[in-house]
This record gives sequence, C-alpha cells and structure tokens, in this order.
Amino acid sequence: MTQLYRPEVPLATDASYRVVCTTARPALLLPGHDVAWETAQHITWGPDEAKTTFAALWNESGLAVRFDVCDEHPWHTMTRRDDTIWEEEVVEIFIDPTGTGRHYLEIEINPINVVTDLLIKETSPVLVNELAWNWEGLQSTVVPGTSAGMKPGSWVALAWLPWSRLLGTPDVAGCVPPKSGARWKFNVFRIKRPGGPSAPKHGAIFAAWSAPEGKSFHAPAFFRDFVFE
Repeated sequence: MTQLYRPEVPLATDASYRVVCTTARPALLLPGHDVAWETAQHITWGPDEAKTTFAALWNESGLAVRFDVCDEHPWHTMTRRDDTIWEEEVVEIFIDPTGTGRHYLEIEINPINVVTDLLIKETSPVLVNELAWNWEGLQSTVVPGTSAGMKPGSWVALAWLPWSRLLGTPDVAGCVPPKSGARWKFNVFRIKRPGGPSAPKHGAIFAAWSAPEGKSFHAPAFFRDFVFE
C-alpha cells in the first residue's frame, strides 16, 4: 500500500524558504562539499526511515539545489533521461516562478543521477505535462551521503539549473533572472519504496515538505514561498 506521509506537527501556514545568494559557481557547488552550502537554509521532512533535507543557493546565472537523502537501501532499474523514475525512488522539486500553479517546472533525480525534467501545464481537471521539455544546461551529480546521522547507502543529489533555459519558456520568461526579494512558489518531495523492484508499491512512502491534503503532489495550493534573498 502506498502512503502519503503526513507529519504529526503540520507545517506552519506562513512557512517559506529563503534562497541565499552565493558567489560560488557550479563547479564548486556540485561536488557538495563547498562551504557555500553551509550558508544555505536547510529544511528537513519525512519519517525517520526516509528523512530528507533540502537546500538551495542562487546567483545571477542560475539556481543550485541539494537533497541529502537518508537511505539504507536505495534502488533503481531505470537508467535513461526522462524515464518515469517517479515510479521508483526519487527526490523532486516543483518550481513555480509565476505562482499561478500553471507552467511550473518539475525536476526529479534518482539514486544514480538519472534526471527527469518536465513542464507542468495544468493540474486540473487532469494533469497535463510536457515530458519532452528539458531544462537545457542542467548539470547534476549524486554523491555518497556522509553527513552526521546518515547511514551507509545514503546519497546526496545536487543540480545546477541555469536561468537561461527559462527565457524561452511560455509565461515564465518574464520572471528570470529573479531579483532579490522575488517570491516564487515551490515544494520538495521524496519517494521511498522499501518493497524494492519486486514490490515497488508495497509500503511506498510519499513525503512532501508541505504535505498536500489529497493523494497527489501536484497540489499548487500547498506550494510555499521561495524567497530570493
């Protein structure tokens, strides 16, 4: 059975994420050990067996995102860009520059650095997405998770998302590059499937930082402010 994880203490209604500005470049940020990451705000969610921490940094060229993934037994079978990796184990970020719940971006990364990126055009009455859309210039890495409290098998996913790709994206182009003080909308997620490849739906955990009330992560009403400092 799949379960949408709901924390015992709900996220505060005014919770937001502060995106700290950095002078560090992708070559320094993507290995994951640059001191710039210590300046970022870190948010953590999910049950103990699927605890996930998110951080982000930005500058005039793009956005860097990071997921520290507690995981004793990560697994995958899919290996190609834009595979339906949400059917296995992933971390995800939804980024909504316009704050309208339409034309927002979805980026997913699995434990071996397979990336699926897509443009969400509509969520209601049915989900409409463009899987052929790619965040051109995206760079990503996955490295072992070695921070305090992370067990063997844990992993860290990092990605660099250049603003240049969004300049040609409908309804979004006018929002980039963001200015200090800009407020976008976003949410971050983790899918953990303890049943493994043979039983991926058994005991599956769907955990969101801002947990939606329904069964889908695609719930723009629960996106929170993504504030560029």
